[in-house]
Amino acid sequence: MNHHPSRRATLRALAALLTLPAWRAHAQADGRPVRLILPVSAGSGVDAIARAASQALGKALGAPVVIENLPGAGGVVGSQAIVRAAPDGHTLGFVSNNHVIYPGVVKNLSFDPINDITPIVHVATSPMVIVASPKLPVNNLKEFVALLKASPGKYNMASSGNGTILHLAGELFKEQAGVFSTHVPYRGFGPMVQDIVGGQVDWGVGALPALVGQMRSGSLKALAIATAERNSAAPNLPTGVEQGYKDYLIGGWSAIVGPKGMAPETVKRVHAAVTAAFETPEVKDAMAKQGNTIVLMSPEATKAHFVSESKRYLTLLKRAGVTAQ
Repeated sequence: MNHHPSRRATLRALAALLTLPAWRAHAQADGRPVRLILPVSAGSGVDAIARAASQALGKALGAPVVIENLPGAGGVVGSQAIVRAAPDGHTLGFVSNNHVIYPGVVKNLSFDPINDITPIVHVATSPMVIVASPKLPVNNLKEFVALLKASPGKYNMASSGNGTILHLAGELFKEQAGVFSTHVPYRGFGPMVQDIVGGQVDWGVGALPALVGQMRSGSLKALAIATAERNSAAPNLPTGVEQGYKDYLIGGWSAIVGPKGMAPETVKRVHAAVTAAFETPEVKDAMAKQGNTIVLMSPEATKAHFVSESKRYLTLLKRAGVTAQ
């Protein structure tokens, strides 16, 4: 009896192997876990996106994805870890708008947020929502602005940190509404939201995917969404535009990056895997429920986005009077 596989079976197996996408075959051959660094706290909008997609991303990469939140120093600690990692595709970063804001808020920054990383894919955008403590006697922007104007400085605005996108989103609203509210920076999104819910601070701005639960439970009052049109994840929440603030349009975004010097074939492999993950029905459904819009830009378009966003936020920082510390 012939115990050796037939020549035909061997050829079939070889053909099957050759039909595997190159990025998938490479990942399966390696098998090491992929460390996904998030320079944001657990419970934030970017964190919600990453955790919803991590299983599908691991499947697409052919290796487990290990999420690591490093939100210290407004996210600088996490971004430094990405920059300093080996450019082999086994350490990636999932960053937000904050990544390109650093030069305007951090003195003597030890890295260049654009030139010391490899932009891979702009993944998604997330709408911003103005939320208030349930203890505040307001239900819409008209009532909210009237309250702030009646007692300038009495009510405090929380943010996830000085110079973060949530800080800038709050300052932008204050500027457009012509109100004053003392800024209280927190060390991350979680503590900020906890204190708004508890009434220790009065209001703030956050990404919809991180706030949907509290909004639906009533533990936070949602006053407006900073988009041109209403969002299907919160269809009853009016926009700022509807309430008279036609220029209050600001959103969060998320992107996968790697350390500087990644090989083109590695960038291509990771980009293909991220695209595959975010095109699966389960991830598409999760993104829709969170209120996110999937973007999936090319590496070149992602870098151009970083450059244009960096310029935009430096202008906003100056208008808000925020200086590097």
